Amino acid sequence: MPDAPHPLLEYLLAAADGRFPPVDGRVTVLPPLPGGLECSVAFTGHAVVATALDARRVAEAGADGFGGSHAPGFLLHLAGPGGWIGVTDATLTARATGGPPRLPVLTDQDDHPRVRYARELRTGVTVHGDGRGLVTLAEGLAGRRELSIELHATHPDGRGHGRSLLRDALTLLPAGTPVFAAVSPGNARSLRAFLACGFTPVGSEVLLRPAQSRSAGAGTPL
Repeated sequence: MPDAPHPLLEYLLAAADGRFPPVDGRVTVLPPLPGGLECSVAFTGHAVVATALDARRVAEAGADGFGGSHAPGFLLHLAGPGGWIGVTDATLTARATGGPPRLPVLTDQDDHPRVRYARELRTGVTVHGDGRGLVTLAEGLAGRRELSIELHATHPDGRGHGRSLLRDALTLLPAGTPVFAAVSPGNARSLRAFLACGFTPVGSEVLLRPAQSRSAGAGTPL
């Protein structure tokens, strides 16, 4: 019997449909993610934190729905001593276009840094690409369908290569499938490419891996 999806997935899929949590400044606390990961996801005026800490401890650490869930002090508290904190990414979503897949599967990219990173944090990673660059497609945060791209450094730096690769990547899943991407806000070129290909920002996110195991959280809103 397959495992039930993590409850954060419901929030992400609702956001992909334009349905968001209430703008009330509150934080919803959910159980931690599989694989020892935790996360803080910020929507407009509401945050969702997946952690083994209980709701009281999350509140005492200063989290709120108006930016506090991404504050450095709160993230340090969430990760704990020796824990790993990822970067803050914009959460983007689009719909797959389906049709005949336009990118072949690549089986010789296991040592590529982006592929190694994807396999550290995601499951079911497949790699696709061509002379423009490569695409990783996987089950990412809370089981969502997630992609990332990287242009080949040797490819001529011409306008539109990232956008054409992204459009072709959206053919790899059935039409209408929600697809997510986590993009650094400072990577303006990448962010512009995703927006130009129909991706919409729905929030922001930070992944964490605490160094020590903790008891499960309450799974309740503050």
